[in-house]
Amino acid sequence: MKTLNDILLKEIDDFRNLGYKFLNNEISKMDFKKVSGGMGVYAHRNKKDFMIRLRIPSGIASRKDLKLIYNFANKYNLKGIHFTTRQAVQLHGIDIDGICHIMKEGIENGLYSRGSGGNFPRNVAISPLSGVEKNEAFDVSPYALAVGKYFLDRIYSYKLPRKLKVSFSSNYEDASHVTVVDLGFLAVKKNEKEYFKIYFGGGLGRNPKLSVEFPDLIYPKDVLYHIEAMTKFFIAEGDYKNSGKARVRYILDRMGKENFINCYKNHLKKVIVNENLDLNVKNKVYSKKGLETSIEHPRLFPQRQARLYSVYIHPIGGQLQLKDLKLILEETENIEDVEIRLSLTEGIYIRNLNGKEAESLLKSTEHIGGTTKLEHSVSCIGVPICQMGILNTQNTLKEIVDYFHKNNFTKDILPQIHLSGCPNSCGVHEIGKIGFCGKMKRINGDLKNVFELHLNGTLGIGKTKLAEYKGDILQEKVPDFLYELAISIDESMEEFSEYIQNHKENLNNILNKYIV
Repeated sequence: MKTLNDILLKEIDDFRNLGYKFLNNEISKMDFKKVSGGMGVYAHRNKKDFMIRLRIPSGIASRKDLKLIYNFANKYNLKGIHFTTRQAVQLHGIDIDGICHIMKEGIENGLYSRGSGGNFPRNVAISPLSGVEKNEAFDVSPYALAVGKYFLDRIYSYKLPRKLKVSFSSNYEDASHVTVVDLGFLAVKKNEKEYFKIYFGGGLGRNPKLSVEFPDLIYPKDVLYHIEAMTKFFIAEGDYKNSGKARVRYILDRMGKENFINCYKNHLKKVIVNENLDLNVKNKVYSKKGLETSIEHPRLFPQRQARLYSVYIHPIGGQLQLKDLKLILEETENIEDVEIRLSLTEGIYIRNLNGKEAESLLKSTEHIGGTTKLEHSVSCIGVPICQMGILNTQNTLKEIVDYFHKNNFTKDILPQIHLSGCPNSCGVHEIGKIGFCGKMKRINGDLKNVFELHLNGTLGIGKTKLAEYKGDILQEKVPDFLYELAISIDESMEEFSEYIQNHKENLNNILNKYIV
């Protein structure tokens, strides 16, 4: 009987041949993408180089996997790696033979790219501090990992209408976005018993929608029944003819909430009758001896385990330089029971540190990114790499941060910014307090690079809302706009959301100056 690795390894030579056909203009960009996405590979705009997206299961990164990724990047002379908003890692600027080598060596070492793009179940997202967060209901990590393994074991067999995103959040802050994905599981407790509350039919990008709630709480052991029910429901009801309307949220639009839930329940009943998918997971026991630290720091997070801490590291735009990846590997090599987890904000948490270890890591990584919410902003990869991208978001984010540094504005005034280079929303701009979406616009007869401005999006159970579109700002004026906004908020002596609510005249005056 063939194993998963046998099946995936056998695909590589055919994919390599397809890659060369694309490079030789024997097939179109779109025909290549239809196959390459499912392999976790996308061509760059230059039609010479490629990107590979490696699935880090729920962002839980072993040092072994990170060492392998470092070796890949070093072998192909990459300057760094890119953390995504789906807790995965992307390597950019590699030729087709290099991509196939990475794919092969990755598979042989338990690191996969299969299904990390295209019409497949994507990396299962979780709250990155799940298991150590003080106000969580319970640790969702083992359930998310079980779902991820379930998807991966049959990844080559899926024939979905479009991608399927599944998330697990451990508390009401909803760090994994269950309120805006295809299928989400929220950890809750009722009468001291653990349950999941289910959300489905949400999504960002074109025609964004908030998720709706399933009426019943479910037992954690039953998670895979719902995973399989949603998969079968999606296959049965999804639109295979129009990819632009093939996501789960369009089924919800078409059916309405009541019919959607009833249809889903019918699929669920059949799965329960025909399948044996009970989950029996083991929760990690945290037994490391802690050591208290007296310092406070924006990147330091006390864990619910006494005198243990997590340290957050946020490279600008999720672009971690290779030398800094090497530093992180070296700094964590001798730390007892260290954990490394990627966030949905393009950062990385080093978890399970005692106070002395946390202090040391804060100091050694202080040059990576920054400490303000603005410096911890989120950006898609954008132009000139992404084929779908319209604007260069990474460069814009760098210009914003540099502008504030140049003007010596170091106060933590602005919220985290979310930049998407196009309406596909890889920068999740619709749920940011300040979001930008790239597009082209004709102004006085000339086609200009502009960003749509979206304000006051919110994420959280019971309060998630999509940001409000306010108008378009020239790309080169975005740093000026944000700086002027920061000055005005600072002068008001109020927090951003309060300022938006209480100083509408000041806000409108600034908007009128920059909106085109």
